[in-house]
Amino acid sequence: MIRVGVIGAGKMGLSHLAILGAHPDVEVVGVCDSMGYLLDVLEKYTGLRKFSDSADLFDQHPDAVLIATPSASHVVLVRDALDRGIHVFCEKPLTLTAAESAMLADAATDARLVTQVGYHNRFVGTFREVKRLLDLHAIGRVSHVLAEAYGPVVLRPKGETWRSRKTAGGGALYDYAAHPLDLLCWYLGEPETVTGTVLGRDFSAEADDEVYGTLRYADDASAQLSVNWSDESYRKMSTKMTLWGERGKIIADRQECEIYFRDTAEVPDGYRVGWNSINTTTLTPSVWYYLRGEEYSAQIDHFVRSVAAAKTGSPALEPVNDFASAAATDRLIERFARGPSTDEPRHVAAPAARPDRRLFTRARRRTR
Repeated sequence: MIRVGVIGAGKMGLSHLAILGAHPDVEVVGVCDSMGYLLDVLEKYTGLRKFSDSADLFDQHPDAVLIATPSASHVVLVRDALDRGIHVFCEKPLTLTAAESAMLADAATDARLVTQVGYHNRFVGTFREVKRLLDLHAIGRVSHVLAEAYGPVVLRPKGETWRSRKTAGGGALYDYAAHPLDLLCWYLGEPETVTGTVLGRDFSAEADDEVYGTLRYADDASAQLSVNWSDESYRKMSTKMTLWGERGKIIADRQECEIYFRDTAEVPDGYRVGWNSINTTTLTPSVWYYLRGEEYSAQIDHFVRSVAAAKTGSPALEPVNDFASAAATDRLIERFARGPSTDEPRHVAAPAARPDRRLFTRARRRTR
């Protein structure tokens, strides 16, 4: 059994806790959070041990820890876990600065520890199929990518959560744009230039609600990023990638992958010239426990199996979303934050109104 501790019992922390609790090879050693009432409820109805200090949880000597706290707290918690020789799964982004992410990646490598960051889209069947087709050069050289993410996270100026504070969550850039930017890094690598960056505010007082920009790559490929988490026309977050190549086109979201092959393409097995459509249910393996989407259980299972391999000396699994990969994504995020030629973030619009600061004290105590 792999002994795992969980730090952070907010929305994502509780989701991960449920998945870990259902995993046949995991023993959850305890949950750490700053909200005593929440811990009391968890202890009463689940029997799990509760901790208000991460050091006390680390003293239980878990094999691994899952960190799902506000982004600004990641660097200290992750570093403490690595210093104790504990394998780490951390929610994204890894940190709010590229330098800190690189430091953690180096520390994990030196300690030979398993690491993973919660960029769950790399476990979505449709997005994985895009990567497979690109590795096969199925649409030839990619000339352009449109990377999009929209959703209804911040829809009014009143109130605030840690996600919309620049110093705590990083706003839409670090919390929302991180996902399509991570997919771009996976598909095309890091760009040579980032230009035309726009960080716009619709409602948030401190952070951005919209993120747009242009990326250019060494082989003359380009990409456009379009992200808005203040779009109430979407029921929930929607991520979409559209790729144009010299021999075809790929359109993918979580539900479907559409591929068009020109007659000049070397069409992979199972496809034909012209339009092809394949659903995520065909591409996504079943999981033992479903919550929010198969990708969430799949990423946890990959981490658990990776830790088990390290613990038993078995051949290592190929890393997916390890700290080195996440550090590359964080470097790209920071380039958007700074803009192409200045160290100051760019904003193009003021919020609709100042938030009600009477809600701030309570909001600061919330976890992910």
